[in-house]
Amino acid sequence: MYQSIFRILEVDITDLFTSFSDTSIDFSDSVLMIIISFICGFLISFVYMHTSERQKFSKNFALTMVLLPAIISSIILLVGSDIARAFSLAGAFAIIRFRSEPGEPKDIAFVLFSMAAGLALGIGEYVFAILFTLILCLIMYVLSKTSYGNNKKLFKGLKITIPEDLNYEEEFNEVFEKHNVTYILKQVKTTSLGSLYQVYYDVTFSNDLKPQDLIDDLRVKNSNLDIVLSVKTV
Repeated sequence: MYQSIFRILEVDITDLFTSFSDTSIDFSDSVLMIIISFICGFLISFVYMHTSERQKFSKNFALTMVLLPAIISSIILLVGSDIARAFSLAGAFAIIRFRSEPGEPKDIAFVLFSMAAGLALGIGEYVFAILFTLILCLIMYVLSKTSYGNNKKLFKGLKITIPEDLNYEEEFNEVFEKHNVTYILKQVKTTSLGSLYQVYYDVTFSNDLKPQDLIDDLRVKNSNLDIVLSVKTV
């Protein structure tokens, strides 16, 4: 019984080594692939660092962007058949989870960007990988420098304390129109045993407006009582 088991294992091991010996990797192509992988990685990492808002980025993540194309291309090169390539690709894409929770959507996009470049290099499409990297880096850089997608409006929560005899529904309309402020009355409640009202607005105004100017004009209307302008999560 044991002899038969050893024979089976011997055959399987022999077949395994035979399959590995049949798979040959050209040395010069491998070196060229790794060099191009690092060039693409450096370019992707450079664009990532220079498109980060206020130059806030993770150093470790920037280093990962340099290495990731070379790692992915090496994995794709080492696996041979299409089935193995599919399984390895699925496992490689699973690593994006380490950025999906604490990271930003842009970070995940750069991870996929690097992996796509590595995949193209791994299957020998060097020209496509280089063009893909250059075009996407150029697009990302231009979109970042043109502030594409930036919201030009600021959303704030405004709380104004007013005397009980002040007509809050119309009193502040003039000030809001003067500063081009879009407003929605959200809540009104009494305070100080009913002698004062607190009026809550959701306001929207442009980045050019100085909040101090708006508050100064509102203080004239509410008899210099408390005014709170807070950041509003939208």
